[in-house]
Formats: sequence, structure tokens, C-alpha cells
Amino acid sequence: MKKIIKEKGLGAIILAAGKGKRMNSKKINKVALNLANKPMILRTLQLLQALYIETIIVVVGFAKDSVIKLLDGGVIFAHQKKRLGTAHAVSVALKKLPKNIEHVLVLNGDDSAFYNKQTIKKLIEWHFESNSDLTLLTIEKEDPSGLGRIVRNKTGKIVSIIEEKDASLKEKKIKEINPACYCFKVSFLRKFLKKVGKSPATGEYYLTSLIDLGAINNAKIESHRINKLLWRGVNTRDELKEAERLFARIKI
Repeated sequence: MKKIIKEKGLGAIILAAGKGKRMNSKKINKVALNLANKPMILRTLQLLQALYIETIIVVVGFAKDSVIKLLDGGVIFAHQKKRLGTAHAVSVALKKLPKNIEHVLVLNGDDSAFYNKQTIKKLIEWHFESNSDLTLLTIEKEDPSGLGRIVRNKTGKIVSIIEEKDASLKEKKIKEINPACYCFKVSFLRKFLKKVGKSPATGEYYLTSLIDLGAINNAKIESHRINKLLWRGVNTRDELKEAERLFARIKI
């Protein structure tokens, strides 16, 4: 794995800039909070290191010092001064990306603590094997409430990710969800990030828009689908408590 990552030029971007308003944490970024007695972002960093990914960019913003002090060396920090969404965060990170990096794994600094080495290894391997522009992880969840649904066409290809608030009754029945873990060709990001439109509801630029843009422009989009994976997005204190309970059931 170490050899292929070096040959292909794979780096990683950890998104850790969000304010996490619902966490009610005013001085500490949520990724710096503990999950099973260890800061969530440290678990993410250790996962990437176990996969021999050496070039790691951490996008910081809200309470950035709480993140920076945890990651003393070994990463590159990119400061998202205005938090304008996940697509904007990745564009900020790209400015720090070394020229030898041709592919990049993008993941969140909180919920990625639930991924094991094998899951991400298979995602990366399929990205290279399929020679896709974008490969995303998808998870089948019995209760997909509140999560972005994966929309596929009749041939099974992903054409969109639709948020629950925008989903039709039929789309809400979809159990395949987007946990926001992606492999991109850097050339694809540089071409399409600037074309992502602003959300009229929030004024932010979302990474999920790249799926729609890619589909419209005939980009090669692939997925690594996991039917059973204990996973929990962490946006509130209650969700952090639930994440603790889930984490106790698995071995990472």
C-alpha cells in the first residue's frame, strides 16, 4: 500500500474548520473533543498514518488553536478564514497541496474515527483500479434520517446526492447514504471546484455539488459501498454520546 500511494501521489485533506454550532462548544473545535478518551481528529490522523499517507493537510478555522496544539508536526495546516462550506474548505487546502500530489482523500475530522484501515484501503484501491475522477464511500443504514441520500440511475451509476430536506418521499426511502469520504483526482478538483454554486439557503459551497457537476460533465464517478458499518456523524452533544456507545461496540 505504501508503494502505490507514493507512486500515485496520494495525499489527504482533513476538514476541521467548522464551528459546530449545535455542539455549544465556544473555545474548542468539535474535532478536538474526546471519543473513547482520545480526540476525534487524532483517531483520523492515526488512520491516515496507518495507511502510509504522508502528505496530510488539515483545514482549520473555528477554535483553530485547539486543533493545532493536538497535531504538533507531521501535517500542513490550511486556514479557512471565512467558513463558506466544505467545497470552499477543500479549495483552501488545494493551495497548500504539494505539486507531486495527484490524488487526494478528503474526509471529516470527526466521524472518520469510525472508519477502519481496511475500509479506506479498499476505497483507495478501487479509486486507482477504476481510474475514476471521484470515488466516494457510501454506507447502507437502516435508519438514514437526516443524512444525504445516494441517487443512482437505472444502470446503478451515482448521479446525485440529495439532502433529506430536499428529498421526495421516494428518495427518503433510499437507505444508501453519503458519509462524506471521498477520493478525488486533483485535476478534477481544480477544474470543477470553481464551478460549485452557492447554496441559496446557507450561502455556503458544498462538496456534494461535485457529484452533480461530475455527472453532468461525464466525469467517471465510482463508489465503494459498505452494507454494514457502525458510523455516526457527530454534530450535537447527544450524537457524541451515541458515538461513544457505538464506538464501544467495535474495534478500530
